[in-house]
Amino acid sequence: MTIEDAKNQRSDINVQGTIEEKGEARTVNTKYGETQVCDSYLVDESGRIKLTLWGEDIEKVNNGDTVSIQGAYTTTFRNEVQLNVPKKNGKLEVISN
Repeated sequence: MTIEDAKNQRSDINVQGTIEEKGEARTVNTKYGETQVCDSYLVDESGRIKLTLWGEDIEKVNNGDTVSIQGAYTTTFRNEVQLNVPKKNGKLEVISN
């Protein structure tokens, strides 16, 4: 699936792309307690999408890494579609860096 396709799908998204513009991690309070979150972008030949990195996934990736994401879902925040990888059923894997 391309990133442009992913923007139009709500769940069960499998996509590959390159990490760009990885920001600084920040601490947020969720219903599960305090955790780290970091914004970045996932890019492929079709476009780019904001990728929200949570917890351990933040340390896994760096700018320029090619990643494979499985089982992701999208949300819309401030009119921007964001890709999220769920902790239970989702998987973010670095293919090359």
